[in-house]
Amino acid sequence: MNWLKSIGREVFGLFVDDLTFAGAILAWLAVVVFVLPRVASSREWGAAALFAGMALILIESVLRFARRRSK
Repeated sequence: MNWLKSIGREVFGLFVDDLTFAGAILAWLAVVVFVLPRVASSREWGAAALFAGMALILIESVLRFARRRSK
């Protein structure tokens, strides 16, 4: 049964390298899909907010990785 857990971890690792990064992306997508249409007046703001949020999440992840790597 231990080998099955090992295989599961490897398959999960193929798709999700950084769980914090993946969680932040999913959370931001949920905000854009469920909250933004109720707040923003037009669809263009939704696209801009999606792009800006994803860019900030990517920048934060890269900086966190760089800090961890430099230690």
